[in-house]
Amino acid sequence: MIVSVTIPKLLAILIQTSNSISFFGCFVQMYTFNALGETECFLLALMVFDRYLAISNPLRYSAIMNTRFCCRLAVLPWFLGFVISFFPTTFTFLLDFCGPNEVDHFFCDFAPLQTLACSDPSFSIMMTSLAAVVATVFPFLAIVGFYIHILYTMLKIKSKEGKMKAFSTCSSHLIVACLAYGSAIIVYVRPKGSHYDKFLALTYTVVTPLLNPFIYTLRNREVKNAFRKITLTHLDG
Repeated sequence: MIVSVTIPKLLAILIQTSNSISFFGCFVQMYTFNALGETECFLLALMVFDRYLAISNPLRYSAIMNTRFCCRLAVLPWFLGFVISFFPTTFTFLLDFCGPNEVDHFFCDFAPLQTLACSDPSFSIMMTSLAAVVATVFPFLAIVGFYIHILYTMLKIKSKEGKMKAFSTCSSHLIVACLAYGSAIIVYVRPKGSHYDKFLALTYTVVTPLLNPFIYTLRNREVKNAFRKITLTHLDG
């Protein structure tokens, strides 16, 4: 969903001669993008919680992850993402912008807009860093903690097949989490608005969403079997 916030406007700028965006449109894009990004960070943390229960408490998994509890877990990331992103967006919006008005980025984001402000953006930058810590660092630490417990549980599994099954359950999520959290923490915990931020932004706006379907589906048994059949058909032909 993050791609739908940034890529359409980016394509419009590349295809058309106009490369402008309205003041309010810029902040709407920034709020929506960061709210969805923070929502994804919390969702990734909940996904590892689900894997932790499936591996550490397989017999109690169905009782714990009932429909009511799953619905609450599904709503929580959306609520936290849109609420937390509201504060840095609001304080950035309240800054004075008297020119220049050229955003040094391919979409509206906190650091590029804060560097354009005529007033002191220190408090806005502090709120951005605080929101980034809550939405990225804390979930990432939670993921690391859960994976430590998962690894400890995997080491106690005696059968090799059981260990491989547990590892395959977590590997795809771990790859996506490293890609998403690594770039987001670097960009938002200490927002500087450097040229490197644009390259890092490509990671979590284009590269990661592009790789997600391949990372997750290639772990699926049905997809693997389909690839094998296609490969064997071509080889036989």
